[in-house]
Amino acid sequence: MARIPRPIGRITRGTTGANRLRRVDRWIAALPVLRRADDPLVVDLGYGASATTSIELWQRLAAVRPDVEVVGIEIDPERVRLATEQLAARRESAAARRAASASASASASNRRGSAADRMAVSFRLGGFEIPVDPGRRPAVVRAMNVLRQYGEAEVASAWTQVLDRLQPGGALVEGTCSENGRLGSWVTLSPERGPETLTFGLHLASLGSPELEAPGVVAERLPKALIHRNVPGEPVHAFLHDLDRAWAAAAPLSVYGPAQRWIAAAEAMREGWPIVGGRSRWRLGELTVDWSALAPR
Repeated sequence: MARIPRPIGRITRGTTGANRLRRVDRWIAALPVLRRADDPLVVDLGYGASATTSIELWQRLAAVRPDVEVVGIEIDPERVRLATEQLAARRESAAARRAASASASASASNRRGSAADRMAVSFRLGGFEIPVDPGRRPAVVRAMNVLRQYGEAEVASAWTQVLDRLQPGGALVEGTCSENGRLGSWVTLSPERGPETLTFGLHLASLGSPELEAPGVVAERLPKALIHRNVPGEPVHAFLHDLDRAWAAAAPLSVYGPAQRWIAAAEAMREGWPIVGGRSRWRLGELTVDWSALAPR
């Protein structure tokens, strides 16, 4: 009998929750590779203690790519077992609702049931080696809150292992977010160029609240490659300082709502930083900058 390779990596805390990764999912849904890939296979690496975020990922991506397939990969066999059971229970519940619906008035319930049947989601044991079916390579790998428990020196190796498994032109999206998903940041990498951009995602309505007093609080949720670099002399420290200053300068626009104030701050950041994208993404509470400007020194 062939020996099954041991998964590469370590078990994470497994913290997860509904809608926690909605901001990064929205980013992935807009990636060009997702729309153009011949095989729209997406991996949710280190999905945590339940099937929730993998199922949500499929739901959000299927809205723009109906034939997308999501494979959740976890290094803990018990998490794989539990997620598989949760997915089966959801499908059984949908089937039961459909069976109980015999009238035309139940058509909405029938549609929900058929959507559950079409859900192309599965779970398997693995780690950074990305154990998908032979001959296949993911178009996208999402690895959120996975490297937070690793050492900074381990990041480059983990990135390389995952990038080596991607389709040409594919994307690895790796980062960290808060437990409620209102605050986070992620690096987007490609097999050809490595890290390309760093994106900050914030819940604009919460900016200015005790939870998110200013944009610079995102420093608490920087990706592992940068979280220890938020010190004087490092580019990311200067960037966050400038972002807080731009946010403060845009305070008069608060009367028009947080989105207008954020857009003004983002416009101001363009004067000294290679900001990627524009207002359509800024309105979502995002701000993306070229990785080369923030890479650790």
